[in-house]
Amino acid sequence: MSKGRVSSKATVSTKATGHRNNFVLQGSLLAVAGILVRIIGMVYRIPLTAIISDEGNGYYTSAFSIYTLLLILSSYSMPTAISKLISQNLAKKQYRNTERVLRVSFLYSSLMGAVMASVLFFGADGIAELLKKPYAAFALRALAPTVWIMAYLGLLRGYFQGMGNMIPTAISQILEQIANAIVSVLMAYVLFAKGQQADLLYKNTEFSYAYGAMGGAIGTGAGAGLALLFMFLLYRYQRPALRRKAKRDEGLTESYERSAMLLLFTMLPILFSSTVYNISSVLDDFLYSSIMTSLGSKTKQIVMEWGIFGEYHVLFNIPVALANALSSSLIPALTMAVASHDRQKTLSQIRVSIRFTLLIAVPCSIGMAVLADPLSRMLFPGKNVHLLIQLTRVGSFAVLLYSLSTITNAILQGLGHLNLPLYHSMVALVLHLLSLVLFLYAGLGIYGVVLSNIVFALIMCFLNQRAIFRHTRFRIDLFRSLVMPMLSGLIMGGAAYVIYFVIYILLPEGLRKGRVGSAMSLLPAVFIAILIYFFLLLKSHTLTREDLDEMPMGGRLKRFL
Repeated sequence: MSKGRVSSKATVSTKATGHRNNFVLQGSLLAVAGILVRIIGMVYRIPLTAIISDEGNGYYTSAFSIYTLLLILSSYSMPTAISKLISQNLAKKQYRNTERVLRVSFLYSSLMGAVMASVLFFGADGIAELLKKPYAAFALRALAPTVWIMAYLGLLRGYFQGMGNMIPTAISQILEQIANAIVSVLMAYVLFAKGQQADLLYKNTEFSYAYGAMGGAIGTGAGAGLALLFMFLLYRYQRPALRRKAKRDEGLTESYERSAMLLLFTMLPILFSSTVYNISSVLDDFLYSSIMTSLGSKTKQIVMEWGIFGEYHVLFNIPVALANALSSSLIPALTMAVASHDRQKTLSQIRVSIRFTLLIAVPCSIGMAVLADPLSRMLFPGKNVHLLIQLTRVGSFAVLLYSLSTITNAILQGLGHLNLPLYHSMVALVLHLLSLVLFLYAGLGIYGVVLSNIVFALIMCFLNQRAIFRHTRFRIDLFRSLVMPMLSGLIMGGAAYVIYFVIYILLPEGLRKGRVGSAMSLLPAVFIAILIYFFLLLKSHTLTREDLDEMPMGGRLKRFL
């Protein structure tokens, strides 16, 4: 966004404040749903991992990385692109163009969903061989129908997000994850038993793990199907209102060809950026398997360590959910601010989104590092828990960096600079892969994957922030947004560790390192740590009355304080 596109004459108004509060409220609702979804995902992965073990989890994680990549091509960029176009049309009251965007998007979803599902189903064996994990093909085929389902689901989520309503997306995500959890565990249990019979028949040990991973993949499709049904029924209920507005719309109506081109040119930069941003997990898998094999590691060891890395990612994704949710609500809100040439509103939304992201990401990053031991033992106890603990400690800093890079990506997209996140992702990806190769040949093993991910996110943060300043002259208030939260977080982390350690010592020795004992020492430490953190933010005036006004239920919280 250049200076010429944003008016400097805008003034603060009640309407602007309402838009800002609505943006934060919608983002917070989606964030709560996202965190709840991640918690459900983390909880169901406990019995799932217990059933299919680290080896099965390795197959599941590899298959899911490929599925995510194809999902990006078929539907991942759809909610962002559609919400951006719809919010632009609604700002201009162009309801007929909104309908045309939906029709063109449906055609794209149908085509790309079918193509990507076919690639995943018929190419499963080749992809699995390429990843040096041939038994991952079972899970890959099970995920193929889900790619097609998610293409339509992404379309409907983008429609409601563009209308400024994040609640349908939030509810659908929760329904999706609940169904996913139930069906995944059930099917993993059933198919793992079938796989054990195949192991005996073929004198092998891998069919049980592969079948179990396939069961987990089937659950993903069941969850997506339920979410799509919910979104479709809600859309059918609201569709007549949009049609009535479209009939009264006397403005210029764009042709289907122009609507298709607008969607394409809006989606392509987001799609390429998301692809580069997420393809790193697939390339990490390929490079890690190939290089570790060349260095003499056995396939079973490689699959097991990749499964542990997948467990680390489950922990990592929970706090990052906040940034993902805020970015979903930020893009349409920021697009409207730019379209109305309201500089003050634009800068306010950038400030609020970065500030709230850092206020949450900083303590989460510190907390993961300090409490990695009881957190890992509570969720994924087993023979390889020591490796998970160390990965969590080493990779805790990535929570802060990925949260910040996610929200700054959304800021640039909302400002209309869709190509910049793509360029930044390509630069970061190249340096990430170079660092990964160096780390692996240096003997760091699976730790090299975690460290190279930190390199990727660090470069993204630097490039994104530089671009935001260049186009808006916005600077992060480092003292209030980073330094004070960091100091408060360090004090919080020290207090949390002391509380955990005291409870740990008081517990019977046989209970300390088990799942129940870890929960008994972890949960009180987390609860008190949260209170200490926010108390320090308030006493240091890092969190002000104005900040509380911008938070959901901030008025009640202010009265309580």
